[in-house]
Amino acid sequence: MKSILLVGFGGMVGSILRYLCSILIKQSPFPLATFSVNIFGSLIIGLVMGWAIKQPESANWQLFLATGICGGFTTFSAFAWENLQLLNQQRYLHFAIYVGGSIILSIISVAFGYWLTNKSIL
Repeated sequence: MKSILLVGFGGMVGSILRYLCSILIKQSPFPLATFSVNIFGSLIIGLVMGWAIKQPESANWQLFLATGICGGFTTFSAFAWENLQLLNQQRYLHFAIYVGGSIILSIISVAFGYWLTNKSIL
């Protein structure tokens, strides 16, 4: 239960921070707010995980900061971390499938979901 609360509270904080960034960073033709959040979130999860690996007793902080705050702030940070792990493990095929598949299938899925809500006979 403690782990769930740490992740949940961290997720709430991360989501609020994400929303504030979308308000503070002015909209433009380029999605700068999302781009910035993804890059910054990836930096933060790298820092947190790098620190956590050296601190075995940091499991609660890792749940709160990496899974919770970074997860609520941007799931792209988790995606970036997992890809770094694949590269570090020299699992290049898995890396290529994960990156390519995630990007291509996510775009297809969002297009399909959009199409279903606008063209569906449901």
